[in-house]
Amino acid sequence: MSRKNRGRRIFENITVVGAGAKGKAVAKTEDGKVIFLTNAVPGDVVDIQTHKKKRAYYEGKATVFHKLSDRRTEPACQHFGVCGGCKWQHMSYENQLYFKQKEVENNLKRLGGIEIPEMQPILASKEQYFYRNKMEFSFSDSRWLTEEEIKSEEDLGDRNALGFHIPGMWDKILDIKKCHLQADPSNAIRLSVKQYAVDNGLEFFNTRNQTGLLRTLMIRNSSIGEIMVLIQFFKEDKEKREALLDHISTEFPQITSLQYVINGKGNDTIYDQEVICYKGRDHIFEEMEDLRFKINAKSFYQTNSKQAYELYKVTRDFASLKGDELVYDLYTGTGTIAQFVAKKAKKVIGVEIVPDAIKAAKENAQLNGVENVDFFVGDMKKVFDKDFIETNGRPDLIITDPPRDGMHKEVVQQILNIAPKRIVYVSCNSATQARDLALMDEQYKVTKVQPVDMFPQTYHVENVVLLEKR
Repeated sequence: MSRKNRGRRIFENITVVGAGAKGKAVAKTEDGKVIFLTNAVPGDVVDIQTHKKKRAYYEGKATVFHKLSDRRTEPACQHFGVCGGCKWQHMSYENQLYFKQKEVENNLKRLGGIEIPEMQPILASKEQYFYRNKMEFSFSDSRWLTEEEIKSEEDLGDRNALGFHIPGMWDKILDIKKCHLQADPSNAIRLSVKQYAVDNGLEFFNTRNQTGLLRTLMIRNSSIGEIMVLIQFFKEDKEKREALLDHISTEFPQITSLQYVINGKGNDTIYDQEVICYKGRDHIFEEMEDLRFKINAKSFYQTNSKQAYELYKVTRDFASLKGDELVYDLYTGTGTIAQFVAKKAKKVIGVEIVPDAIKAAKENAQLNGVENVDFFVGDMKKVFDKDFIETNGRPDLIITDPPRDGMHKEVVQQILNIAPKRIVYVSCNSATQARDLALMDEQYKVTKVQPVDMFPQTYHVENVVLLEKR
């Protein structure tokens, strides 16, 4: 049943029936209208307070829990529910996998409207916590306060924070005591940096006023035990900067690469900034099979190293290379997939729009002694002209691994014009993947589908599809 309350709706005794896009739980009103919830698990029976009404659905929050779902589990992290990093810690991992698989299947069938074979069971991640190899934390001089803190009349003490943005709030930072996403010494480094900054009066950043010294902290690690730490300062203060960096170096001598950036611009992205190496190397190494990848502060690398290996193995398996094929690898990034499949191919051509990524791809290929790869900088919509195909050859196989937005329709058309026998499409967003597959459906049939879970405790899921010429 439902009743109105100050222009909002309250729905009582509603059973949560599923999990939808962006990790939201799904419930339905008596008349069949969908309600998206941020704090429930499928199987919960709840009262719901809505805060937004659209033509086709409501958005709301569970306010009373009459029955808790057997799909639930106890969240590991004390920050769960406030921090936006992990949306599904309250759902057992087995059920997370179930809903991820279901989402991929629904997107391909309903959004794509295409016929698919029986899907392979989703590949689970062996590590459900502490699996990320890169974390970025923000400094703030006015940390996010909980409702309890706001209501209390006690002295709130230290207002500095080093942690994550509250979802949807660009200037609010939650101070993190322990994060379960990156292995030690990540938490120890973050806590040590914060404590040193507080003890020595270093100013934490204020986003609204654009004031302060300390802006962000990035920690990267690799499966072979190398660690990179980068501090972003809003302005130069040589004495304070060096003292902090020396403190980090002394406390954590195992750090491979200690770097910093002085960034006084309006946003904190480092991609247009000079990164300065203070101690150690300006990069760390990651290894995968017999390949070694050099990763600098600006490099893209899959954030779950161990599961990236599983994803690439699926890609290589779907490619079914015999050794005499020419392969095009689109959106090649730093060339990891290209090099990973190269030993099974005659030649691999990698294409990417970011010049720095191609520079890194060439460097890594040289480092690994992989000689049957060529990398080109180019806009995917324009690069595959007649001259490019004549010079490099018509591929037997195309591997494509686009960003979340999927492929531009002109890129899809380019692929259809090239008309390889097979296409392996790796995607981090099965909704845009489904849209692209629908555009290719007339000429290509989907013959294999393999979801891969790269990000436990979140709703994100990768999916690999094999397409073969009809």
